[in-house]
Amino acid sequence: MTYEDVVSFAGAFGLIFFMVLFGIVLVYALWPGNKAKFDKAARIPMRED
Repeated sequence: MTYEDVVSFAGAFGLIFFMVLFGIVLVYALWPGNKAKFDKAARIPMRED
């Protein structure tokens, strides 16, 4: 296994890993059960405590 093979594998693996990670984060952010939590967090800057 040469250096170029390792670089190619690492690049492909990194791309797939971050695409899967992005998909998981996207699903989590758009999951209907999390709407109330994100709406509450979105109103934090508008609160006058």
